[in-house]
Amino acid sequence: MSHASAPSRGASRRDRHLGYVAAAVVFAIGMAGTTLPTPLYGLYREELGFSELMVTVIFASYAVGVIATLLLVGNHSDTVGRRPVLWTALGLAAASAVCFLLEDGLPYLFAGRLLSGFSAGLLSGAGTVTVLELARPGRKSRAGFAATAANMGGLGCGPLISGFLAEYAPRPLELPFLAHLAMVAVGCLVVLLLPETVAEPQLWTRPRPQGLYVPAEVRGVFTPSALAAFAGFSLLGLFTAVAPSFVSQTLGITNLAVSGLVVFSVFLASTVGQSWTSRMAVRVALPLGCLVLVVGLLLVGASLRVEVLPLLEAGAVCGGIGQGLAFRAGLIAVGEAAPPAHRAATVSSFFVVAYAGISLPVVGVGALTEWVGLETAGLIFTGCVTLLAAATGLHLARSMRHAES
Repeated sequence: MSHASAPSRGASRRDRHLGYVAAAVVFAIGMAGTTLPTPLYGLYREELGFSELMVTVIFASYAVGVIATLLLVGNHSDTVGRRPVLWTALGLAAASAVCFLLEDGLPYLFAGRLLSGFSAGLLSGAGTVTVLELARPGRKSRAGFAATAANMGGLGCGPLISGFLAEYAPRPLELPFLAHLAMVAVGCLVVLLLPETVAEPQLWTRPRPQGLYVPAEVRGVFTPSALAAFAGFSLLGLFTAVAPSFVSQTLGITNLAVSGLVVFSVFLASTVGQSWTSRMAVRVALPLGCLVLVVGLLLVGASLRVEVLPLLEAGAVCGGIGQGLAFRAGLIAVGEAAPPAHRAATVSSFFVVAYAGISLPVVGVGALTEWVGLETAGLIFTGCVTLLAAATGLHLARSMRHAES
């Protein structure tokens, strides 16, 4: 059976240094495609005439693709090698872009989002470990931040790029995806130059689905950590699926570049929050992240009530920082608590809960919008997620005090 190792002996130390930076660039390129349509949903809605509920369902199909991939082939790169999985992920990203370019109805939008989810599911595992494995021993911490920045930074750059291109360049529903196809082509060339980090890859090995599994001894740590991740990813789902509608319909700002900037800010803030996690103990970062997330959610709710863009932006930044703190601290806590034999399955289960958070609540927002309107639906959403994050944070804070006493 194959296993991950350092790059081949022929790879120089300089190759390894450039490798982890280059791998992070590939990771970011792939993830940017997953949020590229975010500022464009309003244009699709005008063109095809579907409802806000359908926007959230289209978005949720992405999460279905991510979860299915994590469960079925999340650990497959350990066997077949990192580079084949990275190429596959980029190929799926390109196929997603082609679906959007050929779009002439809802089936193409669903197909594009589902393929994008498959791509993100592969990149979440293979992209992260490739960045870490190509770093020198003394640069592991820096490589960990590079992987985080590539993931969240890529997610943030997608709406930033498409928002500006759609607002200030011609062919708003085509040019963003053509630009991403060019980026994917560059990413494929970069992967060609990366050293393989799996010692004996077995390309034709069948996947071995790992499913959901949380050992009994981990559940005390897993449950509050996963709930914090669920709440944080719910905020990310709100911004990536519905925030452009809030900006245009509730706040009256139709500039797509502004919508892209608002979504970009929440992911940038998440990257900052995750970077701060390394400066404090996990038992402190996890409840603190929940607290900051609660403040961010309250600011988002207030922005919808008084219809002020700076409040929404403040909520994006504050909520993103809280999500980043809680998510990375929870991931570290679960990873450290899980026994080595079941660590991969436990961490994958953690990601499944997180991605359920990015999809299920926003579909609820879409359904509520049909009955009570977008503003009220947003307020109900922020209220429910605020209660979840607050309860989780209080539980974690009490647990921290008991551990210290």
